[in-house]
Amino acid sequence: MVEDWEKLNSEEVANYRIFKMRRDRRRSPRTGAEHSFFVLESPDWVNVVALTPDEQVVMIHQFRHGTAEITLEIPGGMVDPHEHDPAKAARRELLEETGYVAEEVIHIGTVHPNPAFLNNRCDTYLALNARWQQTPQFDGAEDIAVALIPIEKIARLIGNGRITHALVVAAFYHYENYLRLKLDMDKH
Repeated sequence: MVEDWEKLNSEEVANYRIFKMRRDRRRSPRTGAEHSFFVLESPDWVNVVALTPDEQVVMIHQFRHGTAEITLEIPGGMVDPHEHDPAKAARRELLEETGYVAEEVIHIGTVHPNPAFLNNRCDTYLALNARWQQTPQFDGAEDIAVALIPIEKIARLIGNGRITHALVVAAFYHYENYLRLKLDMDKH
């Protein structure tokens, strides 16, 4: 049986705009040895699978500095400190990045992006009947182009490596699982 590791101490090592880094000292319950671990403290994130009335996914092309590549993703971002409801952050990110609004926003899943060293979570929302409302409002570090992709093409785009962002792939898993569960509920 795996047990929790006793936290001996914790100290902030660095503080950046989108995350803090801390070093935790913990004791192994199996060996008794002490080890240091680095943790990135990051705000929670949201992702939005936004569908137009004609079953197109509102997606974005964006340059990502970590891979130095332009990626194909769904809209998403950080939950701001004053936003206590991630669904509000999902609506905000959808509007800011794409100019689209949705009639209904449904929570369809949650993942921990990388629990080995990140302490946050990413909630995925399904935004139904998304319609264009206004010009996107990018922050100073964003350069985004909106694309509408038919939902039936998404699996192929994941399979051929065009969609590679792990949280986006997880979001589409949540979407497929949502549809499967909804179908099962409709049968009963």
